[in-house]
Amino acid sequence: MKRNEFYYDIKPLVPVRIRRAVRGWIARGKVEENRSIWPILPGSERRPEGWPGWPNGKQFALVLTHDVEGALGVAKCRQLMELEKKHGLRSSFNFIPEGHYRVSREFREELAHNGFEVSLHDLCHDGRLYRSRGEFARNAVRINQYLKDWGAAGFRSGFMFHNLEWLHDLEVKYDTSTFDTDPFEPQPDGVGTIFPFWHEGRGGRGYVEMPYTLPQDSTMFLLLRERSPAIWIEKLDWVARHGGMALMDVHPDYIDFNGGKRRFWEYPAAYYEELLEYAVKRYGGSMWNPLPTELAAWYKRACVKPRPEENNGAAAAALLNFVPAPPAPARLAEPASVAAASIEPRDKAAGPVGVVAPKRVCMIVFSDYEKDNRVMRYAEELAQRGDTVEVMALHGDGMARGENVINGVRVCGIQYRARKDQKTRGAYLWPLLKFTVLASARVTWRHLRRPFDLVHVHNVPDFLVFAAWLPKLTGAKIILDIHDIVPEFYSSKFQVLTERSGVRMLKRVERASARFSHHVIISNDLWRDKFVARTGTDHKCTVFVNNVNSGIFYPRARTRQDEKFIIIFPGGLQWHQGVDIALRAFQIVSKQAPQAEFQIYGDGNMKENLIKLSQELGLEAKVRFFDPIPVREIVGVMANADLGVVPKRADSFGNEAYSTKIMEFMSLGIPVVVSSTKIDRYYFNDSVVRFFESGNVKDLAAAMLEMIRNPELRRAMAARASEYAARNSWNTRRADYLHLVDSLCAGNGDNGS
Repeated sequence: MKRNEFYYDIKPLVPVRIRRAVRGWIARGKVEENRSIWPILPGSERRPEGWPGWPNGKQFALVLTHDVEGALGVAKCRQLMELEKKHGLRSSFNFIPEGHYRVSREFREELAHNGFEVSLHDLCHDGRLYRSRGEFARNAVRINQYLKDWGAAGFRSGFMFHNLEWLHDLEVKYDTSTFDTDPFEPQPDGVGTIFPFWHEGRGGRGYVEMPYTLPQDSTMFLLLRERSPAIWIEKLDWVARHGGMALMDVHPDYIDFNGGKRRFWEYPAAYYEELLEYAVKRYGGSMWNPLPTELAAWYKRACVKPRPEENNGAAAAALLNFVPAPPAPARLAEPASVAAASIEPRDKAAGPVGVVAPKRVCMIVFSDYEKDNRVMRYAEELAQRGDTVEVMALHGDGMARGENVINGVRVCGIQYRARKDQKTRGAYLWPLLKFTVLASARVTWRHLRRPFDLVHVHNVPDFLVFAAWLPKLTGAKIILDIHDIVPEFYSSKFQVLTERSGVRMLKRVERASARFSHHVIISNDLWRDKFVARTGTDHKCTVFVNNVNSGIFYPRARTRQDEKFIIIFPGGLQWHQGVDIALRAFQIVSKQAPQAEFQIYGDGNMKENLIKLSQELGLEAKVRFFDPIPVREIVGVMANADLGVVPKRADSFGNEAYSTKIMEFMSLGIPVVVSSTKIDRYYFNDSVVRFFESGNVKDLAAAMLEMIRNPELRRAMAARASEYAARNSWNTRRADYLHLVDSLCAGNGDNGS
């Protein structure tokens, strides 16, 4: 250590180019002698005793972290964030609190708002943090203040110096200052594992240690002068095979985003993006990409046995119905100039970065949970971060009796779906009323046993929200989620004029349901305007479109080997969906493209009529009908198709009903033909989907034939659509949803009166 102390004393006096040249020369000389232990250390893949496996059956974890060394690195953070968002990934940015730059509260909040994390990187980053035990203890006081002020949960020291015992002075949930193997570091003693582990201190307190397991970018491209990410990819595959944690430390300071003449300390951003693209395409849904604070929270919950006194304390807290309040949510401001921003060490707005207390959440939905991507997305997001989530839903076909645990979510089927056609209003209404009564009884019983913090109710119907009457009376927060705007849905389904008494009654129910709720989520912007005008709830309405979960919908390898051209429609078979229009168009298509086949996956009150129409059109051999299947199964079917079709009618409902199917096809890299409705023109353009005139059979047939005959057009459109989907996936909104939940539970929402 004395040699290192001398180096860091004289370091400011030595020009950067000379320092880098000397370090690179030394590092390259070490490669051969350390070939047996770097980049892969044999034995580091051994799983810890009692290892439970990653959550939700994931194969391995990919954890992305960034140490920001200087003002130049700060200026590149947004570009790096956007690059990762493009691929549906998230990361942690580690800032030096007393370095040569300052980071504003607004910028830290901007990162958190986008689903990223902010953590601490050393104190001054001058190599002096670990000089003596006393000096470390004195510095720890200041570090802890920054942790509190920033709402941060983690720490990484400068130059990867580490002393895991001293680190107990810090009030952190995790540390990332170690590595499995790295002979190029000034303190080269690694921890010899590609798994996180718990480091316990006195009194049972401790933190999760997360070693970086992929080489640092500075080692790869600045010291060893690598010209590709091949070493990264090799190590990533090795870690994935052994089910470990691939944790990276990438410095924005060293990345060249411009593609022009690079400074001597920079490398092309394409190297990092190539690795991200490889990870997403190769591993997709089998890879878990948590923020470090999420991984730490999961590890402590799943792998660390609580001490007896902790169990007693938890039991006492449960008896008192005590849940610690999360930090007050920070008000998001317009991004400020990072270079000009200054830090305020006593800033009290912790923001949504820190770990919040786990919550008990109930969801109620009149649908099959495994076939409802919107509900699954919310529920699994909450469960993944450590909340307890119970879903009361229709009893799915493959669901066992009683409660089922699906990816960490407790799902209870409380009613079987009606098998009738439900063509009359009474036949449609009765199952809804029955389900509401059963859901009310169930949620009341579960709430009395152990109170819920939040009940998230999904329509249709709107009045289902009143099933949460007891939780609301006793302080729980209520969200009403508008999947479909009911008066228009009812009018379209039963061909009823909007001025009829039944529709007027539904508008009154809609208004009462909205006012009963503490917050209303609406599934598109056009409906929000209409809903707010009718209910007067502008102050508590938020739009969450049906963003696709990129952990489920991502490009997959085709398994089909036939010569067919498969056109597919997966969805509800109601009149407004316009599947009859697609059948009539396909009759024209099949005569000119005999290799084409039309597959329809779904159910609804129009199904029998559609099957009969198919027979009347002589399409029995070309059109195949299938029952609806769970989301995680239909994704494979869709990925094997050649073309998707969304043929909605532009009536009062279909014209404004946002179709999830479009984004699902786009995320899978499947081109899609779409009806030119008001809502789809609002969100998409001709570069990412092929529009046709709504209701026009010949125009739809022409669009299908154009896509069949022009493979280059299909490829180009699919590529642009994939980029659009990545920019607008659930990863871009998950932080907003979690922030909404935390804010409501902390009492920062409407009172619902």
